[in-house]
Amino acid sequence: MSLTVVILTRDEQKHISRAIGSVAAVADRIFVIDSGSGDSTVDIARSHGAEVLTNPFITQAQQFNWALSQLPQDTEWVFRLDADEVVSIELAQSLAETLPLLGPEVAGAEVLRRMAFLGRPIRRGGLFPMRVVRVMRYGRGRSEDRWMDEHILVNGTVAQLEGELLDDNLNSLTWWTAKHNAYASREVVEMLNLEYRFLQRDESAGSGGRQAGVKRWVKEKIYARLPAGPRALAYFLYRYLLRLGFLDGREGAIFHVLQGFWYRYLVDAKLSEVKLYMRNQKVDVRVAIQQILGIRV
Repeated sequence: MSLTVVILTRDEQKHISRAIGSVAAVADRIFVIDSGSGDSTVDIARSHGAEVLTNPFITQAQQFNWALSQLPQDTEWVFRLDADEVVSIELAQSLAETLPLLGPEVAGAEVLRRMAFLGRPIRRGGLFPMRVVRVMRYGRGRSEDRWMDEHILVNGTVAQLEGELLDDNLNSLTWWTAKHNAYASREVVEMLNLEYRFLQRDESAGSGGRQAGVKRWVKEKIYARLPAGPRALAYFLYRYLLRLGFLDGREGAIFHVLQGFWYRYLVDAKLSEVKLYMRNQKVDVRVAIQQILGIRV
């Protein structure tokens, strides 16, 4: 069995060495797909034995699927790792010991993903750890083509691996809020598509794991139908009070307020702005998205 790790990067000099180091003992190949880093990301990756390819970035989904198209034909298993993530010792062992034992009916594997914020692990709020499909047999899966919240879909059954994947970003809070401001615009595209159906999607592309499927169903069938604005507050209260997010301490409070309320409210505010532009200017949803959000769909 061989394992190929794919890492998407842009300006990740703080993280790339740590990420590669966490899989170096179990990865046969490491491909770093860079989208124009201005720092030393590429040099660091190459110094750790990674093969670096470059490609302009549009979405995470398109970048990962492009990476799959560049892999050698003898690739067996593919593990998608974010640059700011760290593979635990237990997960590395599971990758090495469990994958070779899986039958041909198994096309992918889920891992437990946990997050740290400002250096503190987030343990409550009903979010973490989350099971996500990050491992797939080459040729048996790909990322669904979405602007936000994309999952790896596989054709076959999904196994579960032991250990955890820790998302531990070392950048500043200013960087984090700027990133989530951009995420909010991409999220609006997905919210608008639920209503206007202007994006072509393959609804039978495969399985993305049970937990991811349930989360997507709740988000699209329940949350999206609630009143914009108040639903952000309701979601925050659910996470912070009912799911005991307040027990995550000071750092957890900042995280749950920003990610559970501010971000969701920002999405709703941008959503309202795009719809207002559509009404006032009498334009198509695609035009409004490009004019207000700067995204061409």
